[in-house]
Amino acid sequence: MTKTASHPGVEELAERLREARRAGAPGTAERLRLHRELAADCPTYTPNLLELARQLQVADEPGRDGQETFAEVQRLLEQAVVGSERSGPAVVELGYFLDTIRHASEKATPLYEEGAARALETLEDAWAGLLRAWVHERTKESLEKALGLGELAEKLFPDSGRIQAVVQDARNTATRDGLLK
Repeated sequence: MTKTASHPGVEELAERLREARRAGAPGTAERLRLHRELAADCPTYTPNLLELARQLQVADEPGRDGQETFAEVQRLLEQAVVGSERSGPAVVELGYFLDTIRHASEKATPLYEEGAARALETLEDAWAGLLRAWVHERTKESLEKALGLGELAEKLFPDSGRIQAVVQDARNTATRDGLLK
């Protein structure tokens, strides 16, 4: 029976990424080596793929022309988009690369739009959770914070049932507690 190597754990991946970041100035050979080794060992670890792509853009590797480097950067960014299931940061980073390096704003624009939509989804989730937590905390200060954020959240997310429900809950709680009339 053959034994397969185990996949590195999240803590090990994070430590190796920190080690690579500490290995020298941006774009140095040692730093690139460590990021490339991590990418080879775990080709779906998005934070490293994004960091390696950034490092390559500032590196000056002997014997390597810009087009070769940019092809690797684009491949890494596309891999990060897929590996992260199209996370907002990965999508936006690919958009920036296509826009600023490849001068392909027509390809970058939909990526920026997708990244913005994903960021708004995250913001809506975070604000709904924060509002709910402040209402449950039920102090004068927390309810005042909930009411303030609630006004902004309603403006930014007027069609969100979750936001509307938690803002109404904040208002009802603040009214019961004598903060609103």
